[in-house]
Amino acid sequence: MKSKKKIVSTLVVTAMMSTAAIACSTPAATPAPAPADTKTPAATTPAPAPAAAATTYPMKTDKTLTYWMEMTGNLVGVKATHQETPFFAEWQKKTGVPLKFIAPPVNQAKEALNVMLASGDLPDMIEFNFFKDFPGGPEKAIKDGYILKLNDMIDKFAPNLKKYLKEHPEIDKMVKTDNGSYYSFPFIRGDDLLMVYQGPIVRQDWLDELGIPMPQTIDDWTAMLKAFKEKKGAAAPFTASSKPRVFNEFNSGHFMGAYGVTRDFYLEGGQIKFGPAEKGYKDWLGLFRGWYEQGLLDKNIATVDAKAFDANISSGASGATVANAGGGIGKWQPLVEATNPKAKLVPAPQPVLKKGDTPKFGQRDLPFSINGGMVAISATSKNAELAVRLLDYGYSEEGHNYFNFGQEGVSYKMVNGVPTYTDLLMKNPDKLAPAQALSLYTRANYSGPFVQDKNYILQYLALPQQKDAVALWAKTDVAKYQLPPITPTPEESSEMAKIMTDVNTLVDEMTLKIILGAEPLDTYEKYVEKLKSVKLDRAIEIQKAALDRYNKR
Repeated sequence: MKSKKKIVSTLVVTAMMSTAAIACSTPAATPAPAPADTKTPAATTPAPAPAAAATTYPMKTDKTLTYWMEMTGNLVGVKATHQETPFFAEWQKKTGVPLKFIAPPVNQAKEALNVMLASGDLPDMIEFNFFKDFPGGPEKAIKDGYILKLNDMIDKFAPNLKKYLKEHPEIDKMVKTDNGSYYSFPFIRGDDLLMVYQGPIVRQDWLDELGIPMPQTIDDWTAMLKAFKEKKGAAAPFTASSKPRVFNEFNSGHFMGAYGVTRDFYLEGGQIKFGPAEKGYKDWLGLFRGWYEQGLLDKNIATVDAKAFDANISSGASGATVANAGGGIGKWQPLVEATNPKAKLVPAPQPVLKKGDTPKFGQRDLPFSINGGMVAISATSKNAELAVRLLDYGYSEEGHNYFNFGQEGVSYKMVNGVPTYTDLLMKNPDKLAPAQALSLYTRANYSGPFVQDKNYILQYLALPQQKDAVALWAKTDVAKYQLPPITPTPEESSEMAKIMTDVNTLVDEMTLKIILGAEPLDTYEKYVEKLKSVKLDRAIEIQKAALDRYNKR
């Protein structure tokens, strides 16, 4: 086993950057030639690799595996540890594998991982985003001896995952590196319905009261927000925040998509482009600057946090925003109803410039989630086979139901052949929100080593307008322009991280200063020149090289 190398580079996370900086390393060694034979045998077809050995659950073992993962936000304040959570307790019973959980401080996973890897004292399994948050990416983590390359282990001991990837080659292409290395048990969104969950939201009762139709175009939105301000007394007709953990307006293409750009890299006409360096971004800046000047955009856009966001919606200070169907409409509808029984939050379509056009951008995730949920096995584990068999459970038929729906008779029951959540989750007797109750008994509403089932979202989005939202927000062309999960090499990744730190700092500065009126709109061109000076063109070259390699996988 290779000795550990202490990480000397800081884990780089750019708050506004959604494109990953990932790695590839040295190719696998060429096998030594077979010894020469005195006889030349007739040519034969190589025997196929033996099928992966099926595992019978629960397994019998006297070993305890260690599992490092952050506590999901839905459980913070509900349970103190993973061990106390019904899902994880029952998972151990179903698989027969005792687990000892190690949890880093909430929102400090990257820092804690850095310290842990440097110590050399690693658990058997590490649930961490090695795709996006590890300097140099997963291939570098393998090369440095932190995590295992899983190709042989999956072939031998993970028949369920192996079968799924064989049946879904487009996803198989996503979950490995350019070198063909499998490095984790991935979180996979199993249906298109699960990839779109965020978009514009408005107060339908206000529209009805004022006789305003659902806005379709940017001009419709401007007129609607003016009416909200003048006739409903809304202090912040459209509420927003530039803080990425609160609000994704600035990096998911909402509204700026009407002008043909998004906040990230995208693919158009065979070329990779960066939205903030394109003219459409200036047009979007002009829109939001105008809204701010007219009092249509939240004046506290630079400082709004989650608490203020909730207060704006629930108090009626705001009548429109962008948020999730679950954590937005689902969370806020009861709050607005408490103040006004007629209040109703509904989805609005992604705006366009000309009525009838299809929005170019909007929020859409990839089937392979590059935002987390993947589980790697540490290179120092003495129980790697057992860990692989444990993790493969999530891709079995029984494991699929368990990860998505929990325990039959407790958290779900079968209704007309469909696993259906019980009132324990949807109308929790302890007054827990569905999101919290779901996280106690399943992993369906966050992530993990399994394939997410669409029947989760169809039930989790209990309100009719939530279900409508997913279908409405999906009506964009974003899939045509979205980059796949490409992986720069370790060297490119380091260079990319430095460039994008400078690029995103400039974009954040430009965006806020122009919207808030601290600088004139015409300074946009100067910022574009600055973006060139910090080597944005080189970042695009790196992305293109990574895309070319991805297409050859």
